[in-house]
Amino acid sequence: MSVRFTLAKAVGGVTTWGLKHVAHRPAASLPGKMALKVDPSLLRDLRGRCTEGMLITVGTNGKTSTNNILADAFEAAGCTVACNRTGANLVAGVSSALLQAKHPQWGIIECDELSLARVLPSLQATYVLLLNLFRDQLDRCGEIDRIQESIAGALTASPDTVLIYNGDDPLCAAIAASVQNRSVAFGLAESMGLAQNTVTDAQMCQQCNGMVQYRFRQYGQLGDYYCEQCDFARPPLTYAGRSIALNADGVTMEACGPTACEPLHTPQATPYAAYNLIAAYAACCEAGIPTPVLQRVVDDFDPQNGRLQHYAIGGHKVLLNLAKNPTGFNQNLKIVEVDEGPKMVAFFVNDNAVDGRDISWIWDIDFEELAGQLNTVVFAGGTRAHDVAVRLKYAGINAEVVDGIEDAFARMDGLIVEGRLPVEAAVYAIANYTALPPVHSALNAMAAGETAPRVSAAPSHADDAAELSSPCHPERSAEGAESKDPASASTPGETPVVIAHMLPDLLNLYGDGGNVRILEQRLRWRGIPVEVRRVSYGESVDFSEVDLVFMGGGPDREQKLASEQLLGMAADLAAYVEADGPLLAICGGYQILGRQWLWGDELVPGLGIIDMETRRPGTSANRLIGNLMLQSSLTERPVIGYENHAGRTYLDEGVQPFGRIVGKAGFGNNDDDGVEGVRYRNVVGTYSHGPLLSKNPAVADWLLARALEHRTARTGVPLPSLAPLDDAAELAANEAMVRRLA
Repeated sequence: MSVRFTLAKAVGGVTTWGLKHVAHRPAASLPGKMALKVDPSLLRDLRGRCTEGMLITVGTNGKTSTNNILADAFEAAGCTVACNRTGANLVAGVSSALLQAKHPQWGIIECDELSLARVLPSLQATYVLLLNLFRDQLDRCGEIDRIQESIAGALTASPDTVLIYNGDDPLCAAIAASVQNRSVAFGLAESMGLAQNTVTDAQMCQQCNGMVQYRFRQYGQLGDYYCEQCDFARPPLTYAGRSIALNADGVTMEACGPTACEPLHTPQATPYAAYNLIAAYAACCEAGIPTPVLQRVVDDFDPQNGRLQHYAIGGHKVLLNLAKNPTGFNQNLKIVEVDEGPKMVAFFVNDNAVDGRDISWIWDIDFEELAGQLNTVVFAGGTRAHDVAVRLKYAGINAEVVDGIEDAFARMDGLIVEGRLPVEAAVYAIANYTALPPVHSALNAMAAGETAPRVSAAPSHADDAAELSSPCHPERSAEGAESKDPASASTPGETPVVIAHMLPDLLNLYGDGGNVRILEQRLRWRGIPVEVRRVSYGESVDFSEVDLVFMGGGPDREQKLASEQLLGMAADLAAYVEADGPLLAICGGYQILGRQWLWGDELVPGLGIIDMETRRPGTSANRLIGNLMLQSSLTERPVIGYENHAGRTYLDEGVQPFGRIVGKAGFGNNDDDGVEGVRYRNVVGTYSHGPLLSKNPAVADWLLARALEHRTARTGVPLPSLAPLDDAAELAANEAMVRRLA
């Protein structure tokens, strides 16, 4: 034992004592952080502390709950355990947990996906439990293939570690296939019959350029998958859930291992609880923990940490849960949907560093599933409440912005007093990482009777109270006339505006498809007929029948495949552009418009429609990331967006940019010239995603005006005017970011 290690242990011990006994704060990360400053090799020195073994839980969703269940199961089986139960899963949090445990036999450790590259080679864990991989925190984690490479590298550096992985996830299966470690697959052997969401994070085969197919799909990319072009498919499941029943009482299944099937049940009535349960079963079987012990632990599991936590407050049944990416939010919406009674739903989204600054993912949440529910009121909170309110607006939901959960309760109770919401209304609060603790604390205090909901005389953030026959209301123009309902917006025989959404199955990394949703809805609100043609991989479109083209951005492999298909359409697309056809291209779609762009280290030909090219200094990790604010000729207000790109795009002499960076609020096309995007004829190309049009309605209407002109030129249909819309929500979201960035 080195002197440095001894000193690091002492520093960690003193920091832990001070936090717990003086500051009265959890000693989750700081002790490890301080100890690591003294001994950077601390984790390697801690390797032998757990005398029997170590299990590390990693994955996008479900880490904290599954890892804590496992820690409880190991303890119930008589083992002493080191565990970072609070979810502090970076290197400092892992170090704190191992430093603080007294004579642990097992380490049951939750670890952040990217931190595994440092943690696993140092600790040489007995097992790694890989739950799933979903798109999450793109500004920090990058594309999923970066996470896959990082996890695979960590496993390679710890060759004796056994990988227990979700075989239903093609992204996890690809990792298992790429390493020499002994691998054990778990999954669900049959379909749960779930309604599918619009977005999945694994459209392409992990071994070739084929598209993933499914015998059945559970949610996200999880299911029984295969590729028609190669032998990539779901592996045989060593541990499988069978005879699965999902209802209001929870999830019941037969958990089958190599030698037997045993009944298992969890009271958590969610599809992802089924995966957490079979994952815990697989880990316990591998480590020799009896299944009856696991079942007792699951029955008694009550973490009180805001994950699926139930309350009774003021006569209302309340459910609080964490969600931090599209898949997590969509599964939470399934819980809300099941409740057909009156309810209040409050969404809280922050954009602090731990959450990820980029919130483009909210446009891949299927909020539309809430739009038809009766006696439902919806609120938006958190640092990005205005952005959430805009997203909900385009889902057909009128959501007021609230200052916190207490404010939401006060407004709900006001509606009850007015007789506009029944007294038995349930409450659902769904929050991301840093938004969860304040909501959790407030609900704890309210449940204990320490505080009461604040009385709100009138809504402070919205002009109109929510209409409660459903959470949606017709959009009104500035003149006060109600628009037609979207379902009846088109007059029979009237020629629609045709929007071509190019390759949405490949190019939708940053919620880019939200731009199409916005364009479509802004036409429908005005009673103008519209048709969206989604041109998927392998399909074609006649651009002579199109009035507006949209191209989004995608991960590198998907962007390369999309580029190859678009090259076959280059002449027709160029003719469309030269005929003043409007086109909006985001990120990867923007790069493809030029002469060339870089795919890894390979120079790839672009469409050559615009005189520009994209180069990449250094590696793909050398990225330009952050919020940006532009001055653009298309709007009097600043254009607000978010950028995340490794490519540096350079416009030829005389080619006009989309806008200029305001101050230091963004990088733009490259590090040097202070401009962003491109304007050519009726083309707008930009790195701004999230999507671009959500906070910039004037840009949306400029594109729509050009599309209407194009329809008139194409068909002879008289050119209508674009009636003004009530853009209060969009402009409030814009103004909130202008204040922050200015």
